[in-house]
Amino acid sequence: MSDFDQTALEELAAAVGRLLLASGERLATAESCTGGWLGQCITAVAGSSRWYDRGFITYSNEAKSELLGVSPGILAAHGAVSEATAAAMAVGALAHSRAAWALAITGIAGPTGGSPDRPVGTVCFAWAGPDEQLSTATRRFAGQREAVRAQSVAHALAGLLERAGSRPA
Repeated sequence: MSDFDQTALEELAAAVGRLLLASGERLATAESCTGGWLGQCITAVAGSSRWYDRGFITYSNEAKSELLGVSPGILAAHGAVSEATAAAMAVGALAHSRAAWALAITGIAGPTGGSPDRPVGTVCFAWAGPDEQLSTATRRFAGQREAVRAQSVAHALAGLLERAGSRPA
């Protein structure tokens, strides 16, 4: 998804909701560069209170540490935009919620803030779930700030569908 399409994002969120409702599980989110857009898409779905526990918007490094328990050492060693930080955010969201699943997003939406190693459009993700499941990914999305953020929300939700939907019953 390269274009902003709120309807498609909300449809992805609804699909996540159906999956979590079927398994009796709840979700927590930890967002940085998307600034709550993921949570907004989830809560746009009627009945999401039955499967969405809470969301953390941790834009600053201090918020990541204070609210999610992300180690300052991880931030210093890897930076805010890293799979290590995304993983710590997701694990922290689980630890500070009643959810079975958590997903985290941290990245550089632009138009500034990029570097040669981490250009604008670099976004790191983590998904944490039951039985200490943890996976991470990094993507580089094209487009302006809004497009990067929309693609990030879509990728996070699609990644959760893939992971939560592939578990044995």
